[in-house]
Amino acid sequence: MMLLKVMGWKVVDRFERPPKFFAIAAPHTSNWDFPMFLCIAFVLDIKAYWMGKHTLFRRPFGVLFRWLGGLPIDRSVRTNTVQQCIDLFRENNRLVLANAPEGTRKRVETWKSGFYHIAVGAGVPIAFAFLDYGKREGGIGGHLYPSGDYGSDMTKIKGFYKTIRGKHPQNFAC
Repeated sequence: MMLLKVMGWKVVDRFERPPKFFAIAAPHTSNWDFPMFLCIAFVLDIKAYWMGKHTLFRRPFGVLFRWLGGLPIDRSVRTNTVQQCIDLFRENNRLVLANAPEGTRKRVETWKSGFYHIAVGAGVPIAFAFLDYGKREGGIGGHLYPSGDYGSDMTKIKGFYKTIRGKHPQNFAC
């Protein structure tokens, strides 16, 4: 996409994509991350569905966000989102779900684990989608087929993100 080139960004693709996978979108430190990820997904020809807090889907943006692949999640109500996403993978021959494991743009010390449990339950790989504002590059830098050993797999996942610099690096704890 010309816009990314004009802005000086390079798109990286180090993942031979299967028809189904879960993409971690990290680091998430700025409102700019979302439009940048959309641009990069477009360049990579990935139609990704993403989860966002339900309040994002109110007027006037609700229709646009759904059109862009948004799935509203109401975190104040227990709806077994993990199982619903596993079922989505089982019901579809092709599906890419993406989510920011931090769950916010603010600094958090612990990532939410739902993405991992979804990938394990659906039997799909986890792709390492990233935006590195330091190198001005983004894309998919690798992947992991989860083993079921959460601690070991998270060490590998976070190892990939250790050198990635978010727009506001002080907000990213990996």
